[in-house]
Amino acid sequence: MSGTAAPGPGIVLVDDQAAGTLPPPPGGAPDRPLPVVLDCDPGHDDAVAILLALSRPELRVLGISTVGGNAVLERTTETALRVLALAGRPDVEVAAGAAHPLEGPLRTAPHVHGESGIEGPELPPPESAAIAEFAPAAMARWIEAAGEPVVLVPTGPLTNIALLLEEHPSVRERIAHICLMGGSITEGNITPAAEFNIWVDPEAAEIVFDSGIPLTMIGLDVTHRSIVWEPEREVMARAGDRVGPVVGGLLAFFQSFHERTYGWAGTPIHDAVTVAHLVAPELVRTAALDVRIETQGRFTRGRTVVDLRRVTGRPPNAHVGLDIDRAGFVALLTEAIRSYG
Repeated sequence: MSGTAAPGPGIVLVDDQAAGTLPPPPGGAPDRPLPVVLDCDPGHDDAVAILLALSRPELRVLGISTVGGNAVLERTTETALRVLALAGRPDVEVAAGAAHPLEGPLRTAPHVHGESGIEGPELPPPESAAIAEFAPAAMARWIEAAGEPVVLVPTGPLTNIALLLEEHPSVRERIAHICLMGGSITEGNITPAAEFNIWVDPEAAEIVFDSGIPLTMIGLDVTHRSIVWEPEREVMARAGDRVGPVVGGLLAFFQSFHERTYGWAGTPIHDAVTVAHLVAPELVRTAALDVRIETQGRFTRGRTVVDLRRVTGRPPNAHVGLDIDRAGFVALLTEAIRSYG
C-alpha cells in the first residue's frame, strides 16, 4: 500500500460497553503536570516519544530508564543521552537497566533501526552520563520521591518494569498507571503472531499484565494507523532550525523499513502514541478488555491474546487501543518539534 490512506479500519467491537471499573490513565495539566517515568529502548520512535514528553507542560518527566531491545543496552542508553542533548535537557536522569530478557538472550532489531539502533543523521554527543544506579532501583527512587502517584510509560521490552515490581514491591501502590507500547489484537510485526516488544520478553510482559496495576496497551492496531506520511515528515523537518531537521532525517530512515515491508510512503511513530494518549486522551479510542500473554506457543510465543468479544468471562485487566485520530496525532507531534525552535 502506498499514498496517504491509513491501513485497514480501526477495531470495531460488537459490544462496545465499558467493562468493569478499570481506571483510565490520569490526566495532567500545565498547572499540575503528571509525573511520568519513561522506560525505553531508543529507537527512532522512542526518540520522538522522549521529545514529545519533554515538550509538554502537562507532563513532568522524573527520569528515563533504558533496556536492551531495539539495540543492545549500551547503545539504547547512549541514544537516550543523545536525545536529551538534542532536547537541551541533560538535567534529566538516565538509568541503564536490563541488558537481556528475564529468560534467554536478547534479540534486537537491526533490520528496522540499523545496527546502532537509530541510524540516520547523527545525534549530538551526550552532555551527561547515565547514573550508576540500576534502572529498577532508580525507578523506585523516582516514584517514591514524586509526592504523588506516577505513570510508567514503557516503550520497549517490559523487563525493567517486571524487575521493578518484583524487586521493589512497596512502590506498587504508588504507580497510578502503566501506559505501554506493545502487543496487538490482530497482527504481529516480528512474527506472524507477536509484536516485537512483547516477543523479546514475554515472561516480563506476563508479570506486568498480571500485576493488577491499571494499564493501557497501545498496540499495533493503533500504532500502524499513526503514520506520518512523507509530506508531513517534510513539514516536521522544517519545523524549527535545530530539532526539526534531525527528526525529519531520523524518520526518513525509519520510513525506508516501512516502505520495504509494508509499501507505505510514510512511517508509524509507534512509541510516541503512548505519550500522546497521556497528553490528549481523546486521540486514542480504547476498550477495557482481558489480555493474556502467550509464553509457550511454538508459533505464537509473545502474542497478546485479547478477549475482544469478551467470551472468557474474565474481568478486563487493560485498556486496549482500538483506533487513533491520526491527523490530530501528527499535529501534536509537529507542534512538539516546532516548540524546540
